[in-house]
Amino acid sequence: MKKKTAVGSSFDDFLKEEGHYEVTQAIAIKRVLTWQIEQAMKSRHIAKAEMARLMHTSRSQLDRLLDPKNGSVTLTTLARAGQVLKKEIRLELVEA
Repeated sequence: MKKKTAVGSSFDDFLKEEGHYEVTQAIAIKRVLTWQIEQAMKSRHIAKAEMARLMHTSRSQLDRLLDPKNGSVTLTTLARAGQVLKKEIRLELVEA
């Protein structure tokens, strides 16, 4: 049998060529973080109002955090959410 090989460039290469890679990566990361926070809240039976109170923030700030399309979330807000949920936020730079 003949082994299949990739033809052409990768989707990442396409996004880079089109100038959309960084934005797409940021959206994907935010969606994953949002999903993880929501899952942790569900497993701990923490409602949104309670989560906001425990984070010492407003419900509208929490809604921005949980909105996967909203990229204007600070690291401080993410760290507070992690602390409440007993989760560690990890960020790292890796070779591209």
